[in-house]
Amino acid sequence: MTEKYLPVPVEARNETYANVSSHVRYAGFWMRFWAYLLDLLVVSSLNRLLIFPFFHLLDISVDRTNMFAPATIATTLTFYAYFVLMTKFFQQTLGKMVFGLKVIDESGKPLTWTTVLFREVIGKFIAKTILFIGFLFVAFSEKKKGMHDQFADTLVIHE
Repeated sequence: MTEKYLPVPVEARNETYANVSSHVRYAGFWMRFWAYLLDLLVVSSLNRLLIFPFFHLLDISVDRTNMFAPATIATTLTFYAYFVLMTKFFQQTLGKMVFGLKVIDESGKPLTWTTVLFREVIGKFIAKTILFIGFLFVAFSEKKKGMHDQFADTLVIHE
C-alpha cells in the first residue's frame, strides 16, 4: 500500500515547520541528482541557443579556456540566473518540475530573495568547493538536506 504525501497545507504555513513535517516527503539524493542533470541540459541548451549565437553575431570569441573570457562569464551568469530565478518564482527548476520536486522554506514561509540567493549561489558554491561533499549530505541527513539547504534553511520535497 502506498502512502500519499501532501504539501504543506495553506492553514499550516504560519505554524513552525516542526508541526507540519508529517505532511511532507523529503526528496532524496538520486531524485535531486537526476533533476539537476536535467537542469544542466536545460542551461547548456540555453547557452547554445542564446549566448553562443549572440556572441558569433557580435564577432566575440566563444573560447572558454580562460575563466574571465566573455563566454565563460556569460554562461556562468546564465547558469546562476536560471537557478535563482526559477527557484524564486516557481520554487522549482524545470528538472524539479519533471520529477515533482519543490524547494520550500523550512518554516513554511514563501522563499525570499535572500534565502534563494544564499541557497543557490553561496551555499552551492561552498558545497561544490569542497569536492561536492556538500551535496552528499542529502543522502545521509534525516531531512535530506544538502549543505546549501542547511545554510539557507530550505528543504526539497515531493509535491
